[in-house]
Amino acid sequence: MGNGDTRVRGLAARAGGWSARHRWAAVGIWVLFVVLAMGLGSAAGRVDVKDSDQLKGETHTAAKIIDDAGIDEPASETVLIQSKDAGGKATDADFRAAVAAVMKAVEGTGKVTDVTSPYDTNTISKDGRSALVQFDMRGEADTAGDRVEPVLKAVEGVQKEHESLRIEEIGGASMMKTFDDAFGEDFEKAELSAVPVALGILLIAFGALVAALLPVLLAVSAIMATMGLMGVVSHVMPMSDTANSVMLLVGLAVGVDYCLFYLRREREERQAGRDPQTALRIAAATSGRAIIVSGVTVCVAMAGMLFTGLAEFEAMGLASLMVVAVAMVGSVTVLPALLSLLGERVEKGKIPFLHPESHLRRKRRGNQESRLWTAVLKGVLAKPVVSVVVAAGALLAIAAPALGMKTQNLTLDQEFGDSLPIVQTYNRVNDAFPGGSDPAEVVVKAADINAPEVTGALADFKERAISSGASRGPVEIKLHDAQNLAFVYVPLVGGSDFDKAGESLDKLRDEVRPATLGKVDGVEAPITGQVAGSKDFNDQLTGAVVPVFAFVVVFAFVLMLLSFRSLTVAITSIVLNLLSVGAAYGILVAVFQHGWGASLVGAEGVGAIITWLPLFLFVILFGLSMDYHVFVVSRIREARLRGRTTRDAIQHGVVTTAGVVTSAAVIMVAVFAIFGTLSMQSMKQMGVGLAAAVLIDATIIRGVLLPAVMALLGEHNWYLPKWLNRLPDLTHDEAADAVAAPAARDDEGEPLRV
Repeated sequence: MGNGDTRVRGLAARAGGWSARHRWAAVGIWVLFVVLAMGLGSAAGRVDVKDSDQLKGETHTAAKIIDDAGIDEPASETVLIQSKDAGGKATDADFRAAVAAVMKAVEGTGKVTDVTSPYDTNTISKDGRSALVQFDMRGEADTAGDRVEPVLKAVEGVQKEHESLRIEEIGGASMMKTFDDAFGEDFEKAELSAVPVALGILLIAFGALVAALLPVLLAVSAIMATMGLMGVVSHVMPMSDTANSVMLLVGLAVGVDYCLFYLRREREERQAGRDPQTALRIAAATSGRAIIVSGVTVCVAMAGMLFTGLAEFEAMGLASLMVVAVAMVGSVTVLPALLSLLGERVEKGKIPFLHPESHLRRKRRGNQESRLWTAVLKGVLAKPVVSVVVAAGALLAIAAPALGMKTQNLTLDQEFGDSLPIVQTYNRVNDAFPGGSDPAEVVVKAADINAPEVTGALADFKERAISSGASRGPVEIKLHDAQNLAFVYVPLVGGSDFDKAGESLDKLRDEVRPATLGKVDGVEAPITGQVAGSKDFNDQLTGAVVPVFAFVVVFAFVLMLLSFRSLTVAITSIVLNLLSVGAAYGILVAVFQHGWGASLVGAEGVGAIITWLPLFLFVILFGLSMDYHVFVVSRIREARLRGRTTRDAIQHGVVTTAGVVTSAAVIMVAVFAIFGTLSMQSMKQMGVGLAAAVLIDATIIRGVLLPAVMALLGEHNWYLPKWLNRLPDLTHDEAADAVAAPAARDDEGEPLRV
């Protein structure tokens, strides 16, 4: 390309150029796309993941048998009646009167069915102080929480009449209502506050209302369009509320980041004295390219969730992938059009005291480099070996606790602590009836459920479940003659302790079942329930770790190799990202498993990390980390192409991107930290893990380790073996092309192939 030719190549540059020339068309197409996506999504409705599709293994088999039989299992409720006095017994007259009053009160609401007396079902504790009245809610289990309030009030009324006893209700419906009341608004406020927080930080970063609003508007429009697309796609791959929340988080993070990258570069070029058209063209060819490379890498990382085989993860992965793709497309199309339309008006709505300098003074000074990072870089580049050893050593030390990571589905008291009365009820029920609040459920299917050999096997199973030590009873059998099914409810020894309860479950599956029901031909007897679901989830997730990790790492490596045509850059990208993720794991384990400094984030050590979080964090963080990495390395490579030495290029690339990376990181940390303030332990873990990882990534990784490693490698940063020269060249969207700068040359005068 000759020096007089300002034509640029590459998808990002061409898209930005077309949008700038056809700005009203670009804006109109984007608005039409968002409106159509929302309309189609609203018309199609959203199909959510069914319980029967959540897991594979026995849990899935049991759910499918129940679904195929057309049985809608009701939400079961339990009322604990317990003597406050150690000498009180269930055989006392006032205790019996209270049991009768509870049964009468709940039946009187008309909302329940199948009310059973503890004296008939033998649900009386071993010490004789506690008893359980059990019943089912009428109607669908999924909406039982909306109908349980009259029952709760009826139980409260009986409690007032029997002050010497403790009378409390717990069950699927009551827990659903309690959590919705306690945390529904909590979640909503967190999601709604994320946008104002991001806008506030952008106002500080840009000092102008219009410039700050653009990234937020684009991110919100991308989220709205994706919500519509989720409705359409859900008919092929079901979605969920969790996927919706994750999509909102990721969409806001990358949507704002991508616009920030673009806006900062366009503003920087204008401040350097270039006319708006040239500034926009350079931004399209540089930041636009970085956005596409980063966006594709993030999409690949999110696609890793599709390999888990877990419906919830697949929904989260697809929803996140879609919002990143939409935000990426919007950033390289409609954003250039809006900047072209606004021109200098993008600086409208200046915020007093934030940027007191006049536009002219900023223009004269040209590109502003971060003083802080200039000082840091001076030390890092002066002693790169020391910097690598200290920074890498610190991160490895932070990551060390992750070696002892323990994962499990959190119990009710771990998830919510003792802040809710229902958690205390849950603990009391488990203390009096170990495993009774979350029994294992054996779904027995036979050609004839009443056949002698089947009924004999059921009786034998019931007896051996207790004699084996897996359960202390009582074991309840509920027959569904018409469907030839039997549900066997087995309270597991270990109760809310998932480790001990898991051992009891293994006894049922591996010893008791084969010796009883397993001997009858044609009988299926998968075992499900909360403990079984947790175990099956853990097993499946463990099996998915290697393929997901391999997929994400290999494809990210290939994308970086193609985007920068450097084997060294590709390898260092992967290593640094893995180090960042490892440090995040270490912080999670230290804070939430061991409780070190947990009070500083309003949490407590619960002895475990929730099962789904490590893999989720890996995928999300690996994707988001690439935002900063691609942006910084692209700027370094661009400076090298323009003739700077590698060391100067590193200095220039890091300090000129420090402002945008810092602003983007602050937004991400703030948004993720909001979720760290929620009451649920799992949300705290997710918020703190994400926030800590982004903070480490934007400071220690990008500000110290990356420049130190690149300084040590020197010209080897751009090493590509000859046998890889046939790889596709995706490096042509460079500012050198965009502004017709002379090509840099090596020591022998040959054009530099960076």
